Amino acid sequence: MVVGEETKAQVSATEGGPENAAESAVDARPVPKRRGRPRSFDRETALEKAVMAFWEHGYEATSVSDLTRVMGIGAPSLYAAFGDKRALFEEVVRVYGTRYGSFGERALAEEPTARAAVERILREAAVEYTAPGRPHGCLVVHAATNCTSPEVEESLRERRNADITAFESRIRDGIAAGELPAGTDARALARHTGAVLQGMSQQARDGASREELEALAEIALTIWPRT
Repeated sequence: MVVGEETKAQVSATEGGPENAAESAVDARPVPKRRGRPRSFDRETALEKAVMAFWEHGYEATSVSDLTRVMGIGAPSLYAAFGDKRALFEEVVRVYGTRYGSFGERALAEEPTARAAVERILREAAVEYTAPGRPHGCLVVHAATNCTSPEVEESLRERRNADITAFESRIRDGIAAGELPAGTDARALARHTGAVLQGMSQQARDGASREELEALAEIALTIWPRT
């Protein structure tokens, strides 16, 4: 029979007398695990700085040394807190989508018609893409520029295509509800919306103002069919 460690300590303590028993009892206590050094930086603040860096320069042009400099941390801290560059970027895209890119999702859910939803999306994009104090345009569009990582490129492509699919679904609902003519090409209209948004993003980066993008949105809406 195998004797457990606790039983061994009790036997040894009994054989060795009271003093040894006390020592054995101390030895049998669980040893507390050492905790790692507490993080010396605020993770959320560092993550927001990473969002701005990737948004401004894109995935490929933002190096780990750029990130550590902007985030104010060393490379070991970056890897410990966020993983590698790609893992950090994936988290950045999620944060961007929640914090800065969710206006489209809200418009699709809240507006009563497909046209009203797209009109709101384009108008809000004009505001969001030119907001002062942060990079212009859309991170999901710009970060793919000159990207040589197939996995990152595919991930961003999937996000952009998911937007078009959401537009198409809302347009099909509009056709079914009689808001749009039965013969409306939902897929083409959805792609048109996506193309306008992506173009607005690039033009914002090229210096287009909010007013100029709003005028572009007005023209884009004139092609929408009416019943």
